[in-house]
Amino acid sequence: MVAALALGAITAALWHLHAETDGLAIETVSIDGTPATVFRERAGAAGPVVVIAHGFAGSQQLMLPFATTLAHAGYVAVTFDFPGHGRNPAPLTGSITREDGATRNLVEVTERVTERVRARGDGRLALLGHSMASDIVVRVAQVLPGVVATVAVSMFSPAVTRESPRDLLIIVGGWEEALRREALRAVGLVSDPEPPRENVTYGDPRLGTARRAAVSEGVEHIGVLYARASLEAAVAWLDGAFDRSSPAPKPPDRRGPWILVLLAGVVALAWPIAQYLPVVSPTPRGAGLGWGRLWPALVVPAVATPLILRILPTHVLPVLVADYLAAHFAVYGLLTAGCLRWRRQRSAPMPATARPVAIGALTAGAMAVTLYGFVGLVLPIDAYVTSFVPGSNRVILILAMLIGTIPFFLADEWLTRGPGAGRGAYAASKLAFLLSLGLAVGLDFGRLFFLVIIVPVILLFFLVYGAIGTWAYRRTGHPWVAGIANAIAFAWAIGVTFPLLAG
Repeated sequence: MVAALALGAITAALWHLHAETDGLAIETVSIDGTPATVFRERAGAAGPVVVIAHGFAGSQQLMLPFATTLAHAGYVAVTFDFPGHGRNPAPLTGSITREDGATRNLVEVTERVTERVRARGDGRLALLGHSMASDIVVRVAQVLPGVVATVAVSMFSPAVTRESPRDLLIIVGGWEEALRREALRAVGLVSDPEPPRENVTYGDPRLGTARRAAVSEGVEHIGVLYARASLEAAVAWLDGAFDRSSPAPKPPDRRGPWILVLLAGVVALAWPIAQYLPVVSPTPRGAGLGWGRLWPALVVPAVATPLILRILPTHVLPVLVADYLAAHFAVYGLLTAGCLRWRRQRSAPMPATARPVAIGALTAGAMAVTLYGFVGLVLPIDAYVTSFVPGSNRVILILAMLIGTIPFFLADEWLTRGPGAGRGAYAASKLAFLLSLGLAVGLDFGRLFFLVIIVPVILLFFLVYGAIGTWAYRRTGHPWVAGIANAIAFAWAIGVTFPLLAG
């Protein structure tokens, strides 16, 4: 029954996700080596071009809701991958903390893409950017002739002035409290002497001085991209700026809920499929520690790892903060293994009654779980969410990440599994790891604050692979089946999402 329901959910989700592009002509192009995609209606005259830019550690797939919504509304929507992101083979150059570094280079790339695609529409032009790219599109709009309007999603940009950019719409999620204040600050530049208010338009669109802070309630930094209110606000603002009426034959892109249905179906299907995994150990393996003996192995690595890495060098890979994250996984795992060894030495020896582990079955089980994750999670995420299939330049990074994730997940799975293991130990160990990352960020905020952005993704992976790993353990009897699969999954996720930097 669960398998049938899961397959039904997956089928329905894929059908609805595919339907979001019905009636659109989608063309993949390369602009001086920058991967880009052009969305437009198959029928009808070409409207204004809207160049859409993604945020930090994102890709053009992440901006699909805006691209399809605007294309259905009669615009020519163009997405692209920044250097160091997605499938762009070029690394990100320049310091990420200086305006004359990476910011200037990203502005130049956006200008070049915009100039090359301008002729694909009716000659009129607008820009839309999310998070990091909100600042980029503001700066491009200020220097590039012919930009009629700018939409900045989850914006933080010191470049906004009273005079520029023209007709600026700021969209922010209701749960982005700091960015809501930033939106009001920018709107307040033209609302004076009236205090700025959300969802109120100030200035004159005919003069290009219009400003509006639109709030999409109930969503955060990523959810704002999928919110119906965000998509409707963007279309309405651009229609007003271009003095046109969109045909809007379809409602805004609704892929957000269907992505969740798809992922839920994939996770649910793992439960019945796990019954076909090989039995690795008839006697369940694992440390089997109750809470009285478990807590030191949770606390010591969580506290010690950030302190150790304050001393050890972690700048070893050309990828932003991922080298630190890999080191954090590795040191945390080694400390956990050390705690397990110390605990074992202090415990009374157990009688050797357990049967030997079937290495072949262990390998087959781990590879089966890994393959399921690739087909069920990696491919759909790459198609509908964000770039998740690596180019050749990222394969070596994934292998390097494995050096860190393997020790962590093998030790962590063994620590939290086994007969007599404390209830909730698995969840507690993941919470301890996230708190440890938080401590690391606090100790070196200037370098590691980008980790804050990736924490929700790590949490989601812990939940998804935690469920799949639990079912795999119940069937196989060995923690390392899930441990190996989880290590590969996390190494993959880190290796394909963090921006590549120039050496």
